[in-house]
Amino acid sequence: MVKIYKPGDVWPLTLTEPQRRTTRALCDIIVPADDTSPSASAVGVPEFLDEWISAPYPEQAKDRPLLLDGLRWIEEEAQRRHQTAFADLSAAQQTGICETCADPAKAKGIHAKAAAFFKRFRDLAFGAWCTTPEGMKAIGYVGNVPSAAFAGPPPEALKHVGLA
Repeated sequence: MVKIYKPGDVWPLTLTEPQRRTTRALCDIIVPADDTSPSASAVGVPEFLDEWISAPYPEQAKDRPLLLDGLRWIEEEAQRRHQTAFADLSAAQQTGICETCADPAKAKGIHAKAAAFFKRFRDLAFGAWCTTPEGMKAIGYVGNVPSAAFAGPPPEALKHVGLA
């Protein structure tokens, strides 16, 4: 029999409930629901992120302070700008805060650290969403499926790499 583990079954989780609320809101800014696919929070991405930063492995241990400091910054910025929690802001207000740190090339000074956080958070959240069945369906990923024949790469691809 296969044992199914849930977040927190193997090691204690890191995020507090307020941090989970912020994580859910931020995930849904990064991957909102649309007509064809669910939001990141609807498919368990926040739970994945909590499990990720809670895991006792070197890569995850490196991400833990970055994500925790970044979540703290997001909350402080929400309080500074709007005197309320990030999760309780309108989508436009949340997006405004994210735009402050979304582009590492433009984030200078005090926002440089926030930009490093946002880049890593976005990469983890989107990667996690893409690996769910719903995410794979939304991006058209069919996996490794056998084919009877392979005609080779299309002419456009060959031209792009200078082989045609």
